Amino acid sequence: MTTVADLAPDTLVEGVYAVASKRRLRTKTGSAYLALELVDASGRIEARVWNDVEVLDQRFAEGDSIRVLGRVERFRDRLQLEVRSIEPAPDADAAALTPTLRRDRDELDGFLEFLASEVAHPGLRTVVGRFLADERLRTRLRELPATVDGHHGYSGGLLEHTVGVATLCRETAQLHPRLRADLLGTAALLHDVGRTVELGPPPLFRPTQEGKLLGHVHLGLRLVEGLAHDLEAAVRAELLHAIGSHHDARAARTAEAAVLYHANQLDAIAATRPVE
Repeated sequence: MTTVADLAPDTLVEGVYAVASKRRLRTKTGSAYLALELVDASGRIEARVWNDVEVLDQRFAEGDSIRVLGRVERFRDRLQLEVRSIEPAPDADAAALTPTLRRDRDELDGFLEFLASEVAHPGLRTVVGRFLADERLRTRLRELPATVDGHHGYSGGLLEHTVGVATLCRETAQLHPRLRADLLGTAALLHDVGRTVELGPPPLFRPTQEGKLLGHVHLGLRLVEGLAHDLEAAVRAELLHAIGSHHDARAARTAEAAVLYHANQLDAIAATRPVE
């Protein structure tokens, strides 16, 4: 069986993949075709079904595991799989076929706990402690991507990105002692916690109804308000402000909020920008 990472142009391949997306479209001449995104633990690839569309369309749905025979081609400088046959693969676990991080999750969890342990402010330390003690949040951090179609877009990417941003903020606070390290560190650890409510389970990671309507920033603020219900009002407001503006540089009115915005951007760029 050929993994996504091993696909090469102008080759015939057979593999088992999960269907991350499935759309029925029409060509300019009106012929129906299927546009798919197929994934396994090594990556993802676009696929097309041009022939026998009526028959093959009935054999699978989004989220299913399927056995595919097809030819790999290069289309607009990207690999694309022209699918010739599809069969259900009920013995394959679709969740296990989800693209995943290459770093050790337990090691990243250890880094997360180390970064949390450095928060000294009593109120913020309590907030972070509640976050770490929530088994559902910790599980979701380990299994979700940071984004579905962008940076850290694989299972465990949310944990990896959270640790990355919090580490950048920690180092920045050490270089610039004028920054309130506890506030910045707590905001970094919690900045994307809304993803745990926004995104559904693997392999689709499809946004929940709340996720579609509210987005991860709003959902994250709501979660943090619950974790910080007894935090002193002024500190809570600054924490919520930093989290709320981590995608909007112009909205950041404190140094800590601005640093969080740039750390978030830096980690995303470092993870995705092509290198030689």
